[in-house]
Amino acid sequence: MFKRIDHIEIVTDRPDRTVEFYTAVLGFRVKARDHIDRPGGSALDLVYLDLGGTVVELISYDGARVDPAPHSEHLGYRMMALEVDDMEKTVTQLKEKGVEVVWGPVRRPTYARAEIEDPNGYRIELRQWF
Repeated sequence: MFKRIDHIEIVTDRPDRTVEFYTAVLGFRVKARDHIDRPGGSALDLVYLDLGGTVVELISYDGARVDPAPHSEHLGYRMMALEVDDMEKTVTQLKEKGVEVVWGPVRRPTYARAEIEDPNGYRIELRQWF
């Protein structure tokens, strides 16, 4: 019945900056773009970004009000996580590109974990499994 998670959606009022971050910094590639005119509403601009079969759909439209990402524990969606092969190397490369680690890295017996933020303030976990 169910095969896999198809995509994760992010609504942004900074589409160009967000596409640049996910492609140039995190290594996603633009898979497709779409523009949908909606009767009685503003048009949607969509960008599908792929990383190893995981797709992030960026959605933008005129008048979008993007609530700030929560920075404390709360009910509901928390963040997505990207697996990395070498935490120290990844953190160094991100810092060279101007991306700061906002939490961690923390090393546990079976994994290392850190967090960064995208241009919208949404947290992204970095996870290295041992």
